[in-house]
Amino acid sequence: MRLFRVIPCLIALSLAAVSVTAQDLASFEKRTTVKVLPNGLTLIVCERPEAPVFSFYTLVDAGSADDPQGDSGLAHMFEHMAFKGTNEVGTTNFPAEKVALAKVEIAYAAYNGEQRKLVGQDPAKLASLKKTFDEAVEAAGKYVVPNQFSEIAEENGAVNLNASTSEDSTQYFWSMPSNRLELWAYLESGRIGHPVEREFYKERDVVQEERRMRIDSAPIGRMVEQFLATAYVAHPYGRSGVGWESEISQVTATEAEAFHKKYYVPANIVVAVVGDLKASEAMPVLTKYFSAIPAGPKPEPMTTIEPKQFAEKSVVITEQSQPFYIEGYHRPDYRDPDDSVYDAITDIFSNGRTARLYRSLVRDQRIAAAAEGFSGFPGVKYPGLFAFYAVPLPGHTPEEMRVAIQKELERLKTEDITDEELARYKTRTKADLLRGLADNEGLAHQLAEYQTRFGDWRELFNQLKKVDAVSKADVRRVANQTFVPANRTSTRIEFADAQPKTPKSAGGAE
Repeated sequence: MRLFRVIPCLIALSLAAVSVTAQDLASFEKRTTVKVLPNGLTLIVCERPEAPVFSFYTLVDAGSADDPQGDSGLAHMFEHMAFKGTNEVGTTNFPAEKVALAKVEIAYAAYNGEQRKLVGQDPAKLASLKKTFDEAVEAAGKYVVPNQFSEIAEENGAVNLNASTSEDSTQYFWSMPSNRLELWAYLESGRIGHPVEREFYKERDVVQEERRMRIDSAPIGRMVEQFLATAYVAHPYGRSGVGWESEISQVTATEAEAFHKKYYVPANIVVAVVGDLKASEAMPVLTKYFSAIPAGPKPEPMTTIEPKQFAEKSVVITEQSQPFYIEGYHRPDYRDPDDSVYDAITDIFSNGRTARLYRSLVRDQRIAAAAEGFSGFPGVKYPGLFAFYAVPLPGHTPEEMRVAIQKELERLKTEDITDEELARYKTRTKADLLRGLADNEGLAHQLAEYQTRFGDWRELFNQLKKVDAVSKADVRRVANQTFVPANRTSTRIEFADAQPKTPKSAGGAE
């Protein structure tokens, strides 16, 4: 099951790599140790002594959907700040820096308060407050050792240092030589337990620029943002994951600290480590460092439930850009009994050149450059969307894409899929699972994801029973339940001519 992907991998796989037997699970159980620390943090160590390296995957069960109202983009912002260091890394004098950072917050609160006044704003006072704020930022900056956190890791062999924020969670990961395990534990536990919001407003400018590049200056980015905002009326999945411009520009380091205090508690975090390690030796080291993180209550589950959509919704964007069409249908979250059926539909519609959308729109009709369907967008933790998109070739329109996609959906609702299509889905899904376990980084990712979502990493293997149980009748049933007009939201980009034609004069002269 490709539970946590949005776009499935389009790679043909050998039949020789498809069986996952009970012995496979048993072998993983022998090599995998799970420990829940007294503070609530879950550690997973999987022994794989193939090379003297290890990979880790820290999963914080909080993402953009958890951004506080009015503070969209905060989870993403905090991910950026996680590389700024700790109270021991990235500073020349933390006690003095702490005092300086407190002055930055006081100065910014005064400046921002005047800046946000709708009536009676005093330009001279605003300029003075801005000057005070800038001076406070400069004073705090004198204690900063730029990039020290990443440099320490890289100087000790760390590669692929990265992090990501999704709607459902925030992830941190890299790989490192096995003899640097304790150094990694020190660094990782430090940034979870004792992060410092240094250079916050400088990094906020970076995030704002990221938004301008990914969304404001990208037609497809703007289209997807409008698509989700239209599809959702209550749930946070409808908000911009990177954040709305007006809210990013106002978020503060104080608010980031509050977000950390609420969501970066040990009970809300799973850390998986995979590689050339012995659990008997590694677990005491990890316990030593990660147990020092202060405990806190696990955040209460989200109470907002998206109401059932009862009418078709659509958005048309007209501009000088590549035409594009996307439509989506609400579907349940990953815990739904039919989750594997949605995966089957994704595979049948989109996995490779034998997939229905490719064959119909790209190969046979030659009206699209690309066409796919994908499930679990923008997330899977809560009810998401099953979406389909197509990119028209020159001379063809988004409306043609809509008609062609919906024709294929009607066929799915009225005719059984073939035996070959169902068999391909099951074979490729099992092979995908094996491929995801082939390297340390992929395995660490899967262990952390499944431990978080199901409370037991073994569900990674147990999902295969659900895959095998999918039938042709299931596909038709789910298609008829889901792909109906009242449950549909569509968005398209229509090309607009830059030079409108000048109407002819009454005399007919050009």
